[in-house]
Amino acid sequence: MSANISVAGDITLVTLHNTPADMEFIASVFEEISKLNIDVDMISLAPVQGITTSVSFTICDDDLMTLLSYTSKLKDKKIKPVISSGNSIISISDTEMENNPGVAAKIFRAIADSKSDIRIVTTSQIQVSVLVTDAVFEQAYNALSDCLNS
Repeated sequence: MSANISVAGDITLVTLHNTPADMEFIASVFEEISKLNIDVDMISLAPVQGITTSVSFTICDDDLMTLLSYTSKLKDKKIKPVISSGNSIISISDTEMENNPGVAAKIFRAIADSKSDIRIVTTSQIQVSVLVTDAVFEQAYNALSDCLNS
């Protein structure tokens, strides 16, 4: 595999627990964040559990204070924001990933063998991105680089 690996640092993971499982509401959350001029990168929506779900997304650490002004208002709706700063995104992309089973397995094996913790994962047909804490960034990055070069 001739994959490219790229990195983005200074990333904050935001998880909104107990979010209404209503796409109207979820759309309004991202519309409000957009009005704050905050770029959202990785997004993960947990499976619906009854009438609620959890929504996770990443932003730049620099946008955290601005976002907190909005998420503090969500507490009135019984939504529990959980914030985790000091993360990095490692992205692996390769057009050969499409229709090539086993790429995710190889990536997850490398992460597992390195004893690194993944906070969130997003994928497309040609890219896998993992969010890791800065504490394990070096070992995760090295493990992924090694697995791509083997």
